[in-house]
Amino acid sequence: MAVRIPLTVITGPLGSGKTTLLRHILETFPKKIAILMNEFGEIAIDTKIIQGKNVQMADLGGGCVCCSLLGEFEAAVNEIIDTVEPDNIVVETTGVAEPDALVFDIQESLHRVRLDGVITLSDADAMVRYPSVGHTTRMQIEAADTILLNKVDLVSQSELQAIEKKLHSLNETATILRTQRGKVDPDLLFGIGRERVQPPPHHVHQPEFESFGYKSPANFNRQCFEEFADSLSDVYRAKGFVRFDEEIYLFNFVAGRWELEPFTQEATELVFIGKQLSEKKSEIISRLKTCEQ
Repeated sequence: MAVRIPLTVITGPLGSGKTTLLRHILETFPKKIAILMNEFGEIAIDTKIIQGKNVQMADLGGGCVCCSLLGEFEAAVNEIIDTVEPDNIVVETTGVAEPDALVFDIQESLHRVRLDGVITLSDADAMVRYPSVGHTTRMQIEAADTILLNKVDLVSQSELQAIEKKLHSLNETATILRTQRGKVDPDLLFGIGRERVQPPPHHVHQPEFESFGYKSPANFNRQCFEEFADSLSDVYRAKGFVRFDEEIYLFNFVAGRWELEPFTQEATELVFIGKQLSEKKSEIISRLKTCEQ
């Protein structure tokens, strides 16, 4: 009987640090990893961030891997096993995915892999500023074998204790690990050997978020762009690449907090995610265009 390949699911809300965690895993985990990514938005920003790190990838494109892409997901897993023969497979879900259907599909339909564990990232800073736990976030926490409480450097000790108490109230069995920028010993993420059996999901997917993308060959005025980033009150999550005169940067925006990191890329490509965003799209793009030089 063939040995089944361990598969790890990484889930968590928009902007919680899933792709940053993947970058850390690729830099520190010595085994051959294949990654499947399911992004929210028409531009595959996260895939481009991970590319070039000596890893085999399959991008499942726009949509939710927890429902509409299940058939495509199964095909991608089988193709990766046939062509790459990885030691481990990692699936990063979009931030709006409810993982119960995906976990059920893995255990019922993918007989060449075994579900090693579900890793859920929680954004400590966002949980302080937005304490109400939505339906999707609750399901992501409940599904976890391990919870990475990320961005702990942005909140106080008393706030951390309150967050951990809330997480334990939603999931009594998961291990909670405090992290900054997703830095954690990979040995704590792999070899979990999940034993829980996922019952069939009662899955009614109700997307809360909308997204749109923007591409431009122009250089942007940095001061103008930073003022634009400060003004993104209608957007919950934005990410991508922006070209200034000196170089291109990776732009990460989550709930009002943003950063720029030098990055090798060709041109400006940005994705904006938020609620009722179609109503605000033209105004946001108009303000962004004023920064083009």
